[in-house]
Amino acid sequence: MQKEAIQLLIRKAHSSEYETIRNQRLASYGQYENLISPEHWRVLTGTLSKESDKHPDVSLFVAVIDGQIAGSVALFPPKAKAYEWDTEVLEYPEIRMLAVDSGFRGNGVGKALVHHCIEVSKELGEKRIGLHTGNFMESAMKLYESIGFERVPTLDFEPLDDGIIVLAYQLDLQANKQEAPFTS
Repeated sequence: MQKEAIQLLIRKAHSSEYETIRNQRLASYGQYENLISPEHWRVLTGTLSKESDKHPDVSLFVAVIDGQIAGSVALFPPKAKAYEWDTEVLEYPEIRMLAVDSGFRGNGVGKALVHHCIEVSKELGEKRIGLHTGNFMESAMKLYESIGFERVPTLDFEPLDDGIIVLAYQLDLQANKQEAPFTS
């Protein structure tokens, strides 16, 4: 049986949607709560709740299906300080806080949001794009690798010295010339 095609719209988030997006983010990441220490969970939820994505240079995108926000992602520009505890300034855009509502998973929403960030970065003339993800986020790692992101272990970090590594990935936008049509 063939899956019914969904109509997916990706657009910039409206300021009136920020609270909904943050709540959805927290719910989406809830699946990881029992995989990490309580201290790490507190830090992660604090990061997901921060208002760093409201900065005027940060693009916050939402995926909308049937009038509902199905997911979101933040695209931090080059030269931005994406992590408050890190002093390094990135020379490329960084994808952050990808989240998909559990009711919309399996429809390609996360993949479409990542591809949208890639296309926006290409349009801006960027040479590469990066992201970080926790080593406990197996489905996220599979998604990023399936798109063509490659690991950059020299940019990994361990924020709490608790064995949880935040893994760095990058995609060469000059080598990745494929178009990003949405397919579920």
